[in-house]
Amino acid sequence: MNSIKTQFSIKDLENLSGIKAHTIRIWEKRYNLFEPKRTDTNIRYYDLKNLQKVLNISYLNRNGLKVSKIADLNSTEISHLVKEFALNKDNNSYCIDQFKLAMLNFDQQLFNAVYSELTKEHDFDFIFLEVFFPLLNDIGFLWQTDSITPAHEHFVVELIKQKLLLSTSEQSQSTVSDNYKTTYVLFLPENEIHELGLLYINYKLAEKGCHHIYLGQSVPLQSLEHLLTHFNKITFITSLTVMPEKPQIEAYLKTFNDTLLHGKNNNLIAFGYLTQSIESSSLAKNITLYDSTKDAVNSLIPLLETATTHD
Repeated sequence: MNSIKTQFSIKDLENLSGIKAHTIRIWEKRYNLFEPKRTDTNIRYYDLKNLQKVLNISYLNRNGLKVSKIADLNSTEISHLVKEFALNKDNNSYCIDQFKLAMLNFDQQLFNAVYSELTKEHDFDFIFLEVFFPLLNDIGFLWQTDSITPAHEHFVVELIKQKLLLSTSEQSQSTVSDNYKTTYVLFLPENEIHELGLLYINYKLAEKGCHHIYLGQSVPLQSLEHLLTHFNKITFITSLTVMPEKPQIEAYLKTFNDTLLHGKNNNLIAFGYLTQSIESSSLAKNITLYDSTKDAVNSLIPLLETATTHD
C-alpha cells in the first residue's frame, strides 16, 4: 500500500482534473466542496476522496451542471449522478477519469471493469483511439509535472498493452493470403521502448490479414538486413519517440535508406514525436513520416485495404 499515492497538492488536482487551482480554491471557499488536510509540517494536501470529488464535479460541470447546484449534493449523490450521465451521454471523459483513478491506486480490477463496460458499446479501435490515446497524452503530461511516478505510467501502459495483444491475437486467427506482395516489418530502433503505437498498427495489419512481422523493441539495423534475403518487397514501420536522439536521427534515416531501401523495392514509414523535428524534403522518396500514430493509421489503412484486395 505504500506505493499508492494518497496525498495530492492542489497543483496535482489541477493536473489530474483539468480544473485550475484558482477555481478549485474558489469552489472550496464558496461551497465547502473539499476538505484539505495538513501534514505534520502544516502543508496543505488533499486525499484520494477529494481527488475523486474533483474529478466528478469537473465531469458534471463539463456536462452543463452549475457548481452551485452540485454543491447542494452530498458525495454519494454526486457519484450516482456522474454514473447516470456516463450511461446516457458520451462517457469517454468519465472512463478516462476512472482509468486515472485505477492508475493512482494500481487498481487492475477497476481498470478491467471500466474496459469491460467500454467493450459493451464500442469496438477496440474506438477504445484505443478515443479513450486510450487521450489517456496516454494526459499521463505523459502528468509524468512531466511530477503528479505521478514512472511506476504509475508503466502500470497503465502494460495494461493497455495486454488489451492490444489480446485483440491482435484474436485478429490473427484470419488466414494470410499466400500470394501477398508486401511484407510489413514493425520494429523500434535500438534503445527505443515506446511501442504502443506500433502495437496498434500491428493490430490493424492483423485485422486486414496482411503478412506482417513484429520484431518489437530495440532492433539494430544489422538485424533488419537479414530480412532482405527472405522478402522481395518490405514496408518497414517504426515509431520514433525518444531514439535515435535528435542530433543523430537524420544520419540514422540516411543509413537506413542506404542499407535497406536504396535500389530495392522497399519503403519505410516512421511516426512519432521525433519525426516532427525532421526536414522531410531532405529524405529519400521511399521514406514517409507522420507526426502521430493516428496520422499513420489514417494514411496506411486505405492502402492496406487496396493491397489485400489485389495481392
